[in-house]
Amino acid sequence: MNRSTSRSRRDFLQKMLGTAVLTGIAPAVWSNTLHAQQLLQPPTPQAYTANSRVNIAVIGMGIMGFSNAETSTALPGVQLVAACDLYNGRLDRAREVYGKELFTTRNYKEILDRKDIDAVIIATSDHWHDRIAIEAMNKGKHVYCEKPMVHKLEEGAEVIATQKKTGKVLQVGSQRVSSIVTRKAQELFEAKAIGDLVMVEAWMDRHSANGAWQYSIPTDASTTTVDWDNFLGDAPKVPFDPIRFFRWRNYRDYGTGVAGDLFVHLFSALHTVTSSAGPNRIYASGGLRYWKDGRDAPDLILGVYDYPETAQHPAFNLQMRVNFVDGSEDGEGLRFIGTDGVMHLGWGSVKVVRHKISNIPTYGGWDSFETFTNAQQKEFEQWYKAHHPAPTPVIQDSDLEFKAPEHYSANIDHHLAFYAGVRDGKPVKEDALFGMRAAGPALASNKSVFDKKIILWDPVTAREAMTK
Repeated sequence: MNRSTSRSRRDFLQKMLGTAVLTGIAPAVWSNTLHAQQLLQPPTPQAYTANSRVNIAVIGMGIMGFSNAETSTALPGVQLVAACDLYNGRLDRAREVYGKELFTTRNYKEILDRKDIDAVIIATSDHWHDRIAIEAMNKGKHVYCEKPMVHKLEEGAEVIATQKKTGKVLQVGSQRVSSIVTRKAQELFEAKAIGDLVMVEAWMDRHSANGAWQYSIPTDASTTTVDWDNFLGDAPKVPFDPIRFFRWRNYRDYGTGVAGDLFVHLFSALHTVTSSAGPNRIYASGGLRYWKDGRDAPDLILGVYDYPETAQHPAFNLQMRVNFVDGSEDGEGLRFIGTDGVMHLGWGSVKVVRHKISNIPTYGGWDSFETFTNAQQKEFEQWYKAHHPAPTPVIQDSDLEFKAPEHYSANIDHHLAFYAGVRDGKPVKEDALFGMRAAGPALASNKSVFDKKIILWDPVTAREAMTK
């Protein structure tokens, strides 16, 4: 490595970490075991006046509905005024938490017809996402829609077109897109901290009944307390089944399985870091390996994806999996592997470990050199030293780690971004097109599993490509 290269790498680290972190490091003895660390700082929320209050309603008061309501109402200037659900008990619980004056209904259209509601949070089963989002925007409402944005591949185009036509904010709920950790990973990636990207490994495994969506079912669940017919919507008509209602993620008629729920998180983070529109070739395999409780969605899916070269990144490959029977309890990870190192992206930190590959060939060890005669070995050594002089000592690169503060919430930042869009017209990162570019490869993974074939995808238009 020449002096200019050494200096440029030190300049890179100073830019990433700040000079204070590097103080006291002798340039000639910088060890590759050094671990440089910095605490990231979240943005300061903007103050709003009473006149800028945003009235919201939540449609679907399940786990994510209550979670999103809690996050939103914790922000300044956001007021929950209405809630919709198809189970009476959740409406009663909403009034317990948010007050008896809260308007509740089983009919989401009553919410969309109200003039005092500025935005809706859609946290229903997946098969209702597109219909409610489209109706809401056409009624003048801004939309925060849980992921995946749609239930089927062919539904995305109309949601994208409706957002463009109405000019309303639509943000999909993959909070890692707004995380300060993900944004720092994007900065590191663009600065080529790991060289050129070669491949990405992504996994989000679980090892529990709740993790596998065996959620609690209330003892009073019945056709009296649950609006089963409205829940079914455009799904096949079947008799009332409380398991299908409260554990809808397990059934393809209403949910999108592990790919739609968890692959989307991974795709969203990956696409944010790399500024990628997505893959163009998708193949996945999987099956039901353990949770044989009546569900028809796999509890294990593994996918491989080809990403074409773009102005933002080289061509690379992705391997992704979700395993709901993870006896290793390895959890989850997102690893960007490049020519000069690897970047580990977690929810609370991003770490770069540098491993610069040498382009100078060596000899000896596991090499054909030992198969040469003694005379040829001596002659080869002389030739090697003449053509490859001993390299000069170089400064070794350190590991880099950036951590979010304790108790940092990417979910809060994601909701802040949504309400900034609603109030100030600021563009949101995870709009309908971005949302479909994440949902599409996930739903195409499901299609690949069930159809047992490779799916071609157009990442620019976010539509399935025609087979040539």
